Amino acid sequence: MEKKTVLFVCSFNSARSQIAEGLLNSRYQDRYLAFSAGIAPAGLNPYAVAVMKEVGIDISFQKSKKLSNFTGTRFDYVITMCDHVKPAVAGSIPEGVIMIHRNFLSPSEIQKNKDEILADFRTLRDDIDLWLTGIFPE
Repeated sequence: MEKKTVLFVCSFNSARSQIAEGLLNSRYQDRYLAFSAGIAPAGLNPYAVAVMKEVGIDISFQKSKKLSNFTGTRFDYVITMCDHVKPAVAGSIPEGVIMIHRNFLSPSEIQKNKDEILADFRTLRDDIDLWLTGIFPE
């Protein structure tokens, strides 16, 4: 069976889409191949790396990428993860591609102390994980 391809897109490709890429590739590697991109890539967020490591998933090798890097690439699913990118992506999705949207707030946009930031990233990771399980059941 050929793997379905999935592109996760958020504004900066630093946390939300990176977490989703890591979760899908780790948990569903036999059926899906996930990628991620952003409108304005800002580098991989170290808090995203840390909270994924807590659940045994290493995303430290993943890179922050521009959405334009995937121009011409055919995906089975394109998943937008914040309201900011949905309009920019929606108009460029080829017919037949399944587009899914869910707005996840970025914990990196709020200045807090390290423990609060880590707690927010854990919540984000767990919310994305639960949401993905609903979309891509085992």
